[in-house]
Amino acid sequence: MTSGPSTSSQPNPEGTDELELAIDQAIAACGGDLRAAIRALILANDFLENEVSELMKAVSHAYVRGRFQSYTG
Repeated sequence: MTSGPSTSSQPNPEGTDELELAIDQAIAACGGDLRAAIRALILANDFLENEVSELMKAVSHAYVRGRFQSYTG
């Protein structure tokens, strides 16, 4: 039997406790407002996706200019 608020009959995957703690921290950071916590997480995710996109463009540009060597194994 699993502990915690989960209603699933499957065992908890590793890292669940850390995930639950992160969820609690995100909600607490937004004063307990679940909608504000979700909004903040969506905005943070959007920001990170944009950062990844910009980094991928920069690396691709540098690769085309010959600043990176391809791995030949």
